[in-house]
Amino acid sequence: MTHTTDPASGADRNEEQVTGGRRRRAKGTQPAKAEHSKAERVTDAEHSREGTAKRGKGVHRRKFLGGMAGVGLGAVAAAGSTFALLTDANGNKAGAATNTATLSIPDLLEGTTSDSTTTFTLEAKTGSAEVLSGVTSTTAGYNQSFLGPTMKWTKGNVNVLNITNSLGEDTTVHFHGAHVPAKMDGGPQVAFSDGDTWSPTFTVKDEPMTLWYHPHALGTTAKQAVHGLAGMIIVDDSDNTTSAALPTTYGTDDIPLIFQSLAVDDAGDIKYDVTGYLAATQFPLLVNGTNVDDTTLTFTATKTRTRFRLLNASPSDIIVIQRSDGGTMTQIASDQGYLAEAADVTTIRLVAGARAEMVMDMSDDVTLQAVITTGWIRGGSGTYDFLAVTASGTDSPDDLPTSLRTIDRYDTSDFTARTITLGNNGGTMLINGSAGTSMSSMAMISTTLGSKEIWTIKNSTQLEHSFHLHDVPYQLISINGADPTGVQLGWYDTYEVVGGGSIEIAMEFTDFSDDTYMYMLHCHLLQHEDEGMMASLMVTDS
Repeated sequence: MTHTTDPASGADRNEEQVTGGRRRRAKGTQPAKAEHSKAERVTDAEHSREGTAKRGKGVHRRKFLGGMAGVGLGAVAAAGSTFALLTDANGNKAGAATNTATLSIPDLLEGTTSDSTTTFTLEAKTGSAEVLSGVTSTTAGYNQSFLGPTMKWTKGNVNVLNITNSLGEDTTVHFHGAHVPAKMDGGPQVAFSDGDTWSPTFTVKDEPMTLWYHPHALGTTAKQAVHGLAGMIIVDDSDNTTSAALPTTYGTDDIPLIFQSLAVDDAGDIKYDVTGYLAATQFPLLVNGTNVDDTTLTFTATKTRTRFRLLNASPSDIIVIQRSDGGTMTQIASDQGYLAEAADVTTIRLVAGARAEMVMDMSDDVTLQAVITTGWIRGGSGTYDFLAVTASGTDSPDDLPTSLRTIDRYDTSDFTARTITLGNNGGTMLINGSAGTSMSSMAMISTTLGSKEIWTIKNSTQLEHSFHLHDVPYQLISINGADPTGVQLGWYDTYEVVGGGSIEIAMEFTDFSDDTYMYMLHCHLLQHEDEGMMASLMVTDS
């Protein structure tokens, strides 16, 4: 194992306008190309300047950017005016979906509680489902054939999770974003075999937030996750005054939306690696397990105010959520729980693994759109009317609290500084020069309980990355040299690092230490993780 125990010295947007109507993807028409760099974000910025008057199809991003992938930050900035011309929309109206279907809500798994201990039972197993309409795919899920139930955790309770592996190969279950002991975190050190049951036990220390769970074994994370091993976690706290003022009735006014932008061939085989993606002919978008390429899901909001929990469970693609009419949504939470105050936004940008929460007060019907941007060598691209919400509520909700949460911003002047470099050697992905394809080969960051640190996450590649840190949340200190603003001032565990860019993040290591079990830090483009862009984090007492 490569140790890096000595610390080194050392523009994203969540409110964008993206034009475009529903775009169909013809089978076999998408050329292979390099992974996207900052160019993708620049086209979105130019769309932002156009406002909502021209919400037409515009130029298909893939056709334009195919020859621009890999361009660095400076070159793209210099080409800004050209991008504005080539991405101008021509007023074509968004096309209606061919079909409609009722939004499917994942089952709620509340567990069995006795004396403040809640026991959950999960089985990871194989199955089949229709990822493409009319085509049966081999899939996997927790307690079902595809995806898993939503678990509801209660702050302060002790959780016992009895998880049985019926997959026919090793797996783990990682509780993404949860603050739990390293031994219970579900990293690759605790992989367990087919037929075995893993029973992590821990006290829920998280504030109210949206988390999720998925596999995390070495080299198989992408394969297992894209086949359906993913589910949402809602952390509840009955004593939280903000939660009491927000919609909390699951499936009625508190709605989970799990997005998966996948790669599939015509026979329905779900792809997960380079060879598979290059052979894929379709890149469907699924919402709660339903393909929305040609279908707009429907939901009747029986309450005037409805809360939506957004999870990008895609292996690599970026998803931007917006209203088809260009109206605002009220974002109330980022990855790690409530913002300091509610923020009216026109878009919510989610890189792979990220979450957000928003509410809408509706007197009129609203259609939500998902704008998909390829994050890897190939993938989804286009704008989809994925959810038509019918407003039927007659109640008058109280005003949202003026303050959702107190967030004390870090003074990092005396924090320990480190530089974490994301790199590659051809198709091998690296962190601090090491490929984390085994526990012995990956770089290791060593720190101590109570340490306060500021990390510069430097992307030395021209590839898109999504940086995820296990164990503790972090604050964004800078994004490509700019100060964070708006919703970027919330707490995160997963954030975008564009090609040639960097972010500075600050965190404090609290509660848990271990001299055997480690946390992980990695790119949440699952293919990059499997290809080596993962390091370990050891938090010890001293």
